Amino acid sequence: MTVREILKMGDARLLRVARPVTAFDTRELHELVADLFETMQVANGAGLASPQIGADVAMVVFGFAHTPRYPDADAVPPTVLINPQITPLGDAEEDGWEGCLSVPSLRGMVPRFTRIRYEGFDALGRRIEREASGFHARLVQHECDHLIGKLYPMRVRDFRQFGYTSVLFPELDAGDDD
Repeated sequence: MTVREILKMGDARLLRVARPVTAFDTRELHELVADLFETMQVANGAGLASPQIGADVAMVVFGFAHTPRYPDADAVPPTVLINPQITPLGDAEEDGWEGCLSVPSLRGMVPRFTRIRYEGFDALGRRIEREASGFHARLVQHECDHLIGKLYPMRVRDFRQFGYTSVLFPELDAGDDD
């Protein structure tokens, strides 16, 4: 496992559409999964998409028992999701604060579908189908946006609700770079 550099907003590689994974259960794919989880954990992240570490493939990892970056969020099972598809379960949206390891030290209010179904594959090529709501649904939508070249500030509707974590949430500012 290797901790990889997380690309920052402004890097053109974050704006590309990731290509689908076509070969499962390979050494390279398992190494990428391990690197994603290791990098996410060292950065105290809740999720990480492969484009964020410069890998141009449609894969995200997410999950935590507890995260200091979102202390009120319910646990989300550790998941590898490859070639994901998201289907909203209804039209209801909810605004919520989001941050991103590629947009350090900032948070913004972002609308997301409250309930979704997500589908895809794990690293072995086994099909995954789940329904999610709350923070779990928000997290999946956020990470999958990276696969289509979108960063959460592109979804912010009111920039009066966008700013530095240390100003908006001083109780969360633990000296990490968000």
